[in-house]
Amino acid sequence: MRRAHSVRPAGEWDRTAAVDRVVLDATDRYRRRWLLKGERGTTVLLDLPHAIALRDGDGLVLDDGALVRVVGKPEPLYEVAAANASELARLAWHLGNRHTEIQVIGRRLRIRRDHVLADMLQRLGAEITEVEATFEPDGGAYVLPHAHSGGAHD
Repeated sequence: MRRAHSVRPAGEWDRTAAVDRVVLDATDRYRRRWLLKGERGTTVLLDLPHAIALRDGDGLVLDDGALVRVVGKPEPLYEVAAANASELARLAWHLGNRHTEIQVIGRRLRIRRDHVLADMLQRLGAEITEVEATFEPDGGAYVLPHAHSGGAHD
């Protein structure tokens, strides 16, 4: 078994150099220590100093210097739009008040599918679209300023 001890952020390494890929949803991409299985059969022990949110395109650096690419697994999400920026901010406030993970995509929000939240948002005037996409939720205000921060799983 190979060990991954650090991460190279997406865009800061050559993706074609990867020896394998691991496909993970947003929950599984927030880890410190975890056993991973690559698409080509590489078994990797993720063994980082602290839990971080791995992003689509990041490279896991193995002890021998090889890299394994992290790929964000598409998830069932809602894309939320509003009539204007003020209304979108109001919708984001309501979602945050419910401790909902949110990804901001331009003038839209993405959240995990939840029919209760969809009903609330529609009653508040939101336009909801179902999408399948990689989910990269914002880490929030209490996350240390680091390119790889996020949720609360280990």
